[in-house]
Amino acid sequence: MSNQSDGPIARTLVPRGLYARAALILFLPVVVVTLVVSVMFLQRHFEGVTRQMTASMSHELAFVARLIDSASSPEAARRAGVSVARPLELTLELPANPVAQDQRLFYDFSGRVVTQVLREALPRVLSIDLASDDKRVVVALEGPTGPYALSFERRRVSASNPHQLLVLMVATSLLMTGIATIFLRNQLRPIRRLASAAEDYGKGRMVPYRPQGAAEIRSAGTAFLDMRNRLERQNEQRKLMMSGISHDLRTPLTRLRLSLSMVSPDMPPDAEEIAAMEADIAEMSRMVDGFLDYARDEAQDRPPEQVSAVGFLETIVADAQRAGQPAALVQFEGDRAGMATCRPDMLRRALENLIGNAVRYGSRAEMDAALGPRSLRIGIEDDGPGIPEDSLDAAMRPFTRLDPSRRRNSAQGAGLGLAIAADVARAHGGQLRLGRGPRLGGLRAEIVIPR
Repeated sequence: MSNQSDGPIARTLVPRGLYARAALILFLPVVVVTLVVSVMFLQRHFEGVTRQMTASMSHELAFVARLIDSASSPEAARRAGVSVARPLELTLELPANPVAQDQRLFYDFSGRVVTQVLREALPRVLSIDLASDDKRVVVALEGPTGPYALSFERRRVSASNPHQLLVLMVATSLLMTGIATIFLRNQLRPIRRLASAAEDYGKGRMVPYRPQGAAEIRSAGTAFLDMRNRLERQNEQRKLMMSGISHDLRTPLTRLRLSLSMVSPDMPPDAEEIAAMEADIAEMSRMVDGFLDYARDEAQDRPPEQVSAVGFLETIVADAQRAGQPAALVQFEGDRAGMATCRPDMLRRALENLIGNAVRYGSRAEMDAALGPRSLRIGIEDDGPGIPEDSLDAAMRPFTRLDPSRRRNSAQGAGLGLAIAADVARAHGGQLRLGRGPRLGGLRAEIVIPR
């Protein structure tokens, strides 16, 4: 019950803003430590110094008091006291009219020590006045001829200008607080910009944002940009998928509709017409499978696994060869017993798409790989016509076919092969690079992922 009742009170006392909380975390310990150290130092140091100075002064007062007490008459006592008090910078008042009790100002903390030490050293003290003149100390004593007073400057029993330390401490604290405030504001500004960019994106607005600040804030900003770019890319691909499905399925559906319209109820379709309609249905099935593979890659969330790099690639090449595709692993650089971290199913689908593209537009596919200390590079080349330099970026977009007149004679005939490979590379934290192959002269697709 106590935790529940104390919770709202604690929330009202703690600031809600990040800037105020950071300032509280930064300044509160400093202020508390400074106050504690200052109080302890002032109490120990000034009290000790005041006690020592007052004890030394009490010896001079005691010496004058002994001379006055040993005099035979008031006049002799005056002469003896003045003769010694004047060189000691003491003022003698005989006779005197002392105050009734000890007096000091309420903020005079060292005056308590002065009064205590003087009463301990001078047992015949009547009163000590520190309030009538805060720059002088008046000590009233009882003598054989009546009360008398000895006065001296206050600086002789107290450290001079003790407030200078406090002033210096406060001034330094204010200066450092100002510097810390500026520094704190500069450190929190990138967080505010990141929060503002995230809030704007949540409302559907894309505002320019560049990661700034400390390494952790830059890392968070980079992660936000990657997330935003990925979401935007998924939205764009979703739109392209819808348009691609409607566009690519329209042609076989039109052929099926025409074929069905030409079928007469009295005359069943011949084998050639049935084969054509089955081909159209198979083509639509392949397109749908391609769309599903692409969507499956986007939704893939399996954890990475450790696999043997050379064994994994040899298995993919062997499967392609069994499927009748002229593929070969021609080169492997690095430790053949080395392991790579990847999502095997996703990476296999990407490499199979690249091999399929290579044998579709060329006569053979050659794979090479290099396993380095930090990355795994896999390249697939063909001897086909390749892709022009100005069309490399467009080729990796989903539902893009640079030559629409080509026949879709494989499972990935919807322009998704390179798009799937690119997405798989990005999902592994790597990239897909396209270019001209140095060995066969055709297209070279290279996937580079962290090891």
